[in-house]
Amino acid sequence: MASESISYSFERYLNIRGAHGPSFSHDGQLLSFLTDITGVDEAWSIPVEIHAPHPAWPEQLTFGGERISRVSYSPNEDLLLLAGDVGGSELTQLATLSNDGSVQCALTHRPEVMYRFGGWSPDGQRIVYSSNERDARFFDVYEMELSSGQSKVLMQGEGTFYVVGYAPDGLQVLVEQYVTNIHNQLFLVNCDNGAIHQLTAQPQGDGPALYISGVWSHDSQYLYLLSNHGRQFLSLAQLDLVSHELTYLEDDLWDTELLTVTHDGTRLAIVKNEDGYSRLSLYDISQGWQGRQSLSVPDLPHTTISELTWSQDGSRLALVAQFANHAPDIGIWDLTEQRFWWATNSSFGGIPPEVLREPSLIRYTSFDQREIPAWLYLPDGGEERNLPFVIYVHGGPESQSRPILNVVVQYLLGRGYGVLVPNVRGSTGYGYAYQSLDDVRLRMDSVTDLQYAVHWLRTKQLADPRRIAVMGGSYGGFMVLAALTTYPDLWAAGVEIVGIANFVTFLENTSSWRRKLRESEYGNLENDREFLEQISPIRSVDRIAAPLFVVHGANDPRVPVGEAEQIVTALQTRKVPVEYLRFEDEGHGLIKRANRLVAYPAIARFLDEHVLRRL
Repeated sequence: MASESISYSFERYLNIRGAHGPSFSHDGQLLSFLTDITGVDEAWSIPVEIHAPHPAWPEQLTFGGERISRVSYSPNEDLLLLAGDVGGSELTQLATLSNDGSVQCALTHRPEVMYRFGGWSPDGQRIVYSSNERDARFFDVYEMELSSGQSKVLMQGEGTFYVVGYAPDGLQVLVEQYVTNIHNQLFLVNCDNGAIHQLTAQPQGDGPALYISGVWSHDSQYLYLLSNHGRQFLSLAQLDLVSHELTYLEDDLWDTELLTVTHDGTRLAIVKNEDGYSRLSLYDISQGWQGRQSLSVPDLPHTTISELTWSQDGSRLALVAQFANHAPDIGIWDLTEQRFWWATNSSFGGIPPEVLREPSLIRYTSFDQREIPAWLYLPDGGEERNLPFVIYVHGGPESQSRPILNVVVQYLLGRGYGVLVPNVRGSTGYGYAYQSLDDVRLRMDSVTDLQYAVHWLRTKQLADPRRIAVMGGSYGGFMVLAALTTYPDLWAAGVEIVGIANFVTFLENTSSWRRKLRESEYGNLENDREFLEQISPIRSVDRIAAPLFVVHGANDPRVPVGEAEQIVTALQTRKVPVEYLRFEDEGHGLIKRANRLVAYPAIARFLDEHVLRRL
């Protein structure tokens, strides 16, 4: 039987696995990583075998049944650092783990506190991390000596301070303070006496000023970093550690989104985001940037590279490659042998790869003649006119939909839906001017972009105008509710996952450390309360006519579950068809396979009832 004639269950799609979070052991013989083979991300390791005909079988290292968010090898011994939370709470705790997974030792002991791992010291005897244990509103910087388990404060204040990593000599750490989501500043902190040296100026004006991914040059005179200070796109720059002069090294019309340098500072890797696809470049910078030499790279067309990490000796680069029609996997590029191979080989769940569809990149014109980029997915075979359609909206809003595998989208395609995934104004990847087009008082312009997406689908006769649904999570969930209240006649149904129904209660109840960072995007209650009340979907709930499906996690620290309860209660009172799934062991989104197996088949059944079979 031909594969395209078979309809696969969501369980089969969910059996498509993925691998990410690579870290090389100190001797380069092992690679640790995260994969959801067991139903949730846990830590695994695999031998690094360049000449093996097939990847070796990996060894599972953790068995807790809860999400591990990071695993990192010590730079000089067979020891790993773990970071993970429970029930999607994002209250990440830290632990060490022996190389074979047999001995796990907790480093943190306050489950109500969040700990963010910042890196190993070069000698492997210390780690540095950020935590809000002193005050839930602020993140301070700590250093821990592993042999004693004793911690000391390196930096504290009324702000959000995240650790980037140690200096090559282990005597200082690089710290970034986020003032808003588009402004941060850098500091060097002395590990012995706590002396703080500010590297970048306090952000001024309304434009962006981000300094991210800082790494040291081989002579420790400069930091290589990515910045968009004074420009539209994140670009490679170097920051003089004495004069604090920032010099841009490249000037592109796309964001440079990943940067990493070998431990000895002689090789540099960057990834540029070119209209959603990734372009990898490697350089020998042992003679500085001016004397750089380009190095060969593996041939990976139409991919999105989401992570990079070097082996300790700098001879190999591990990368996480994602494709629209392929499971995300970890590949290794050996610079000496000029050879690329896949270190992991994730399962396709018994679904033939040719069943998975690739999107085409389109642009449609919105109300102000602005071109809105979007990914168009069409089901395989059959008529490509007057299809039932789902418009799938990303979260963020400072985010970007990329051509990577989304099993929910692929599942909908397999059921005969078309899917349009727009990057409405406010999305990242297209420059700061585009990203800022939905800020505060411009919020509803991005919702209008969804209206014009429907117009485009109708004009192209791709969608049946009576059978168009809107679906999204987090900020995308707000966009769903806003679309249903602002343009109620356009939609056959809506699916809202962990979304914002009321900006006032959202800002009042979101985690205290996040509130200040989100106010720069949404507005604050002191100055913008009236406007935020006006645009909150809960205030216009009486305009919702389409059936709605709502999903939320009880432990959500970002968008508290009360947002879902408000909208569900209001619709039930008005007798509008609404279905609600609340998961007690989830947070911001669904991460556990068992819960996803409940939610998404129910969503598909809901869409089939109200969209696919609508007459």
